[in-house]
Amino acid sequence: MNKPQAGEKYKHFKGMIVEIIALGKNSESLEDVVVYKHNGEIWIRPLNMFLSKVDKEKYPDIKQEYRFEKIENGI
Repeated sequence: MNKPQAGEKYKHFKGMIVEIIALGKNSESLEDVVVYKHNGEIWIRPLNMFLSKVDKEKYPDIKQEYRFEKIENGI
């Protein structure tokens, strides 16, 4: 899966749509992070978690494969 880019939109497996603001680094651990906007709030999540697969044991009825999936054509 490609790294998210600023301006792209992604769908969370629970249905919310987010817009990528930037990629960054945690100043303490140097871990890559994704900065995104949802409902007017700014959120930060580790990149590896953003790109991870949905836990099918915890959420067996979810059809989406990844935690966040890019929305083509910015829908």
